[in-house]
Amino acid sequence: MSHRYIHKIEVAAEHLDGLNHVNNVQYLLWAQDIAKSHWEKIKDLHPNSAGVWMVRSHQVNYRLGAFLEDTLIIETYVKEIRGPLSLRVVDFLSAQTNKVVVNCNTQWCYVDPDNRKPLRIPLEISNSFLSPKPPY
Repeated sequence: MSHRYIHKIEVAAEHLDGLNHVNNVQYLLWAQDIAKSHWEKIKDLHPNSAGVWMVRSHQVNYRLGAFLEDTLIIETYVKEIRGPLSLRVVDFLSAQTNKVVVNCNTQWCYVDPDNRKPLRIPLEISNSFLSPKPPY
């Protein structure tokens, strides 16, 4: 099991849609933000990393609503790595109930920043993501 990277966020008015709950697109923005933040922590340990990450696909499951001033716990971890691909899980939990509000599974592809061709994820980076203890 890989380690989890966690943030908390309080739902603000700009996160809401016309139904007064968190907008569906907002969850994707948060999922990308926490993935980027997690990578930035790990990237510091691998200053010679050659690739960048691009999204290949998202699967989002909406279970409950989140509303103004709710606190969400956003947890992420990399579940699997194969070649240039990684599967990242992001769970949005209600801080009040600890229930999953939204679950997002994103497949990321590690690519060469110059030609956008896939690169095999280096073992050192894989180990950083998949280690049960945070490497930082």
